[in-house]
Amino acid sequence: MAQRYVRIQTTAGKLHYGLLQLDRQVQVLDAPPWLSGQPTDEILPAHDYFLLAPCAPSKIVAVGKNYLKHAIEMGGAVPQEPLLFFKPSTSVIAADTSIQYPPQTSRVDYEGELALVIGDRCFECTPEQAQTKIWGYTIANDVTARDLQRKDSQWTRAKGFDTFCPLGPWIVREISAAARLQTFLNDNPTPVQSALINEMAFSPEVLVSYISQVMTLLPGDVVLTGTPEGVGEVQVGDRIRIEIEGIGCLENSVAARKTAEVPVS
Repeated sequence: MAQRYVRIQTTAGKLHYGLLQLDRQVQVLDAPPWLSGQPTDEILPAHDYFLLAPCAPSKIVAVGKNYLKHAIEMGGAVPQEPLLFFKPSTSVIAADTSIQYPPQTSRVDYEGELALVIGDRCFECTPEQAQTKIWGYTIANDVTARDLQRKDSQWTRAKGFDTFCPLGPWIVREISAAARLQTFLNDNPTPVQSALINEMAFSPEVLVSYISQVMTLLPGDVVLTGTPEGVGEVQVGDRIRIEIEGIGCLENSVAARKTAEVPVS
């Protein structure tokens, strides 16, 4: 099994990066792994930590309509160049935490995706150089308020709600180009999404190179590579499970958005 790099919070509140062992113990690293973090002698048992999203990106750059069949189901074609948008860092949540359904929308969709984790500063890179800047791979759910996406004619609000970017549960260093991405809803054994990641119109290294012509990607930043066909609606109480061969499984439930507490004056 490939090494699984995690980000955790101990029951005492300390944050660490680490290596997840088969018995769920975590060997703590002395720095983020893409910043040359090395294993320490500290081993945390499973009951002494909580799993967080595997990185804390300064930005999440996402790509729309990067699979032909998904572009068709959305009523268009694959763009001539990658179609970029942002998701804020505040949208990131870990596996096994709840996606909160906002009151501003009446249509929330799942979108299972392969996510790239950047390991080195990347600016104006060729695709060959960009490949060396991709430190690892994880799973993402590009949750979308579909009605707001159509209403606004741009995607910031629809893609940017808190909890709208489940990420994890860990990072692996390598993945097969023929790995299959599948999304499952609740207990239905039939996937609602199923595609090979090499069906992307623009490959990971091309995406990273293209983005780097516009902005600098920093270590720990995340690139979402697009979703295949089969996106669909979720309701409060649903569970979404996204699997990618060679990585694992990202699962999150959907809950009604919590009302913010009003400060007492």
